[in-house]
Amino acid sequence: MAEKKNQVAANKTATDTKNDARYRLRKRYVSEIVPALMSEKGYKNINEVPKLEKITLNMRLGDIKDNSKSIQLAQAELEAICGQKSIVTKAKKSVANFKLRENQPIGIKVTLRGDKMYEFLDKLVSIALPRVRDFRGISGKSFDGRGNYSMGIKEQIIFPEISYEQVEKVRGFDICIVTTAKSDDEAKALLTKMGMPFRN
Repeated sequence: MAEKKNQVAANKTATDTKNDARYRLRKRYVSEIVPALMSEKGYKNINEVPKLEKITLNMRLGDIKDNSKSIQLAQAELEAICGQKSIVTKAKKSVANFKLRENQPIGIKVTLRGDKMYEFLDKLVSIALPRVRDFRGISGKSFDGRGNYSMGIKEQIIFPEISYEQVEKVRGFDICIVTTAKSDDEAKALLTKMGMPFRN
């Protein structure tokens, strides 16, 4: 009985340690980033401090819109990267010049919130981006004027969940980071503290 209790306690400790590693960015935001931003920017209330609202990932599938197997493979890759089920986006109207029919699959999107959002951003800045060949940082000018940041990933193979041998085609996708910041400067300060490697 005592051995069983010890085993249960050991398993719980291992799970807690694993969760600590997964959610380390969220914990660092609360314990380090919020106090640092309050002292730097002069926020008087903790609720004034900018925070992440959501992260959206969008993969375009224009070249494989007629191939259902390729769409499923691309969908599985995006779901493996972000750990959440994706949604297939469809054309709202037909466009003859683009050989596009109404309700035809044209992309995949995922919206991350809460723990999965922090986990994805941590993985992006600490594992994926450093694996980009000749990486010199990301542009600090891709803000939209309202505190949101967008960037493009050229190859999905920079994420550790994707095996290069099993990739049908190297694809890219867009990432949009939505924050509660009122200005681009506030959003940039927040993302810099979270580890985003801006080059300018």
